[in-house]
Amino acid sequence: SLAAIEVQSMRVDCKVASRFAHTVMTTKALNTANASQEVFFEVDLPKTAFITNFSMLIEGRIYVSEVKEKEQARQQYESAVSSGLTAGLVKASGRNMETFSVSVNIAPQSRVTFTLTYEELLQRRLGSYEIMIGVRPKQLVQNFEIVVDIYEPNGIAFVDVNGTFITNELLPLVKKTVTDKKAHVYFSPTLDQQKTCSDCEETLVDGDLFIRYDVNHPQDIGEIQIINGYFVHFFAPDDLPQMPKNVVFVIDRSGSMEGEKMKQTREALMTILSELHEDDYFGLVTFDDTIESWRPFLSKATPENVTEAKEFVKTIEARHMTDINKGLLFAVDMLTTEKSHSFPDMSMIILLTDGRPSSGQRDLSKIQENVQNAINGSMSLFCLGFGYDVDYSLLDTLAKQNDGLARRVYEASDAALQLQGFYDEVATPLLLEVNLNYPGNAVTDLTQSHFRQFFKGSEIVVAGRLQELETNTFQTEVSANGFDCTVSLVEYIFGDFIERLWAYLTIQQLLDKREKCSPEDKENTTAQALDLSLRYNFVTPLTSMVVTKPETEDEDETLIADKLTEDLSALYAPPQKAVDGDPHFIIELPDQNDALCFNIDHKPGTIFNLVRDPPTGIVVNGQIIGDKKIIPGNKMHTYFGRFGIVNEKFGIRLMVSTKEILVSERGKHANFSWTNNKTLEGLKNSVKFLIILHKIWKMHPYHQDYLGFYTLDSHLFSSNVHGLLGQFYHGVNFEVSDLFPGKDPDKQDANMFVKGNKLTVTRGWKRDFRQDVKNGEKVPCWFIHNNGTGLLDGVHTDYIVSGLFKTI
Repeated sequence: SLAAIEVQSMRVDCKVASRFAHTVMTTKALNTANASQEVFFEVDLPKTAFITNFSMLIEGRIYVSEVKEKEQARQQYESAVSSGLTAGLVKASGRNMETFSVSVNIAPQSRVTFTLTYEELLQRRLGSYEIMIGVRPKQLVQNFEIVVDIYEPNGIAFVDVNGTFITNELLPLVKKTVTDKKAHVYFSPTLDQQKTCSDCEETLVDGDLFIRYDVNHPQDIGEIQIINGYFVHFFAPDDLPQMPKNVVFVIDRSGSMEGEKMKQTREALMTILSELHEDDYFGLVTFDDTIESWRPFLSKATPENVTEAKEFVKTIEARHMTDINKGLLFAVDMLTTEKSHSFPDMSMIILLTDGRPSSGQRDLSKIQENVQNAINGSMSLFCLGFGYDVDYSLLDTLAKQNDGLARRVYEASDAALQLQGFYDEVATPLLLEVNLNYPGNAVTDLTQSHFRQFFKGSEIVVAGRLQELETNTFQTEVSANGFDCTVSLVEYIFGDFIERLWAYLTIQQLLDKREKCSPEDKENTTAQALDLSLRYNFVTPLTSMVVTKPETEDEDETLIADKLTEDLSALYAPPQKAVDGDPHFIIELPDQNDALCFNIDHKPGTIFNLVRDPPTGIVVNGQIIGDKKIIPGNKMHTYFGRFGIVNEKFGIRLMVSTKEILVSERGKHANFSWTNNKTLEGLKNSVKFLIILHKIWKMHPYHQDYLGFYTLDSHLFSSNVHGLLGQFYHGVNFEVSDLFPGKDPDKQDANMFVKGNKLTVTRGWKRDFRQDVKNGEKVPCWFIHNNGTGLLDGVHTDYIVSGLFKTI
């Protein structure tokens, strides 16, 4: 029990020097029980951070981690661990956070000390840097403290502290001192102060602490610092006059945006339109599988035009499928035809979508190529992905290839504020085509030094190495449209953090650059990023941290921590298609992380075609059986009781019933019984099917034995494959709206847009018996009513055939 584990102390120590944050979290716990206990250590850290170290001190023995190349770590893990153990030490948790968690078995009356270290370069957004510290001790802690020290050589402008858990009682406990270049934040509530009430044992400390600050930014060349042969250059001239811009908003109005998402999008657009600068030019494009625009050209953001545009926004309703390709190309076209002297130089597109391409061009690499060729470096593309069904990696790549950035918008009550916040970041461009130059041969290994634009409230950061260790001045030039400045200056501070800042920034940029490279460049870029990740001990998407922890036996256990990427759909598995139970058809779509299901009700004895694929010569038919007799007052339950499988290429016919299995091959026949086996796998060197026999008690008054049918490798069929199941073997595109109350009080309904139809579907679940033949595994799915009408091509009776091996 958790009560037996006493967390004695918890300390977060965060040191920031010139925006580079180094955070160490230390937790000490004691097992007060008389038996061994599992002790859990969980830490929330920012997604942008890289873990650099983790260790455990148990009874005087220290267990340290190592950072290794991903594949090498995987091999070490597999050789150290008996199969079946999984080790996901890092998982997504809430906005912009991920959770590192590890558990270890601790002997009675023993102590353990966990120490986790991570680093990140704080990014300036909307005029400030933010330090985010997640604290969720889950119990009262004897010694609890958070210590943050900030050092900024150019002087600190302000420091604000708040937290999701900071109540009026806790607020006075946050101690903050700010002098010219240093800030110190200290928070250490006593046991009593942590309690939710004086007699309670629950803790108030549960959430995130945010520290926002800004520095004094020199308005000319920026701020340059050198340490041990490395330099960093910060550039944030916020006082420049605003540049007018052309902006086209491209809004997804497909079916899945229906309801709350569409309402929040309209709300955000109303605010954003009000904030347009009068010298800006703007356009509005909406897309589902057709494109509509408020006006086919850009309009100046005059009060009259903004009012008219708002009227248009009020009429945007969600409808059909998603054609991202067409929507973006229309916007690019709108911006390129408007290029003239009277229009601003600065152009951008802001795309908002909640889905993945389901109409028009659906080949992702083709969409990327089309958009990049059309934009051709002349504008920036910013992509907002709404919710978790979105193809985030597509948006991320589109943005990176076109000088923009992608963000996820979380489905929540504040989604409209999230959208406005993002717009505010790019609302005020101050410079275009910014170049930071370091003439002569003073500098090598420079991070990115050309930036398409600089927005008010953000910051440009460049780091590099100096040829001469002793250099104390070097020349710097900054140029941009309408801005030039050259200066020789430097400021010294001490420590090794600028070298680590340079490595952090270089790795982040190399990882981003991979999206734009040719295959051979991609290999080099990956190798460079991997080399730096290993050299500086960063857990990045290319490396894993191997943690060895003691077990109660003599064997130590090996675990692996990986860096999360935003792309949650990277784990691709081919779609699984099955029919089992009261003809329950399940179409699992791992690509969409979802499933569809429907029933077919028809009289016993009917034979349906499930799969027909002329190019591979494979046919699967199934015959329906019913209950022995109907339970009074109930409807007849039907099941599949016989399958006929034909493989014309091998001349094989297979008849599988609940009693026996008959095989005939070119005139030869063989008969098998279901011995103790309850599953039958398909033919060698061919597509694999799995058939499961469900045995019912012989004396059951109503039910009888029935069969389940699963396709294991549907991707091997040709594109012509059809049938009740076969038509789904290569996936199906659909969109689903928000949920609303349905007829059944326990289940919710939604609108589905699929194959040109709008259907009312119900959120439910079916059982998949592949892993657990007896109990099955629940698969959540969208249930399509009326025998799959609207999802199936045609109607279900079109699939009736005249014999078990017939196709008509």
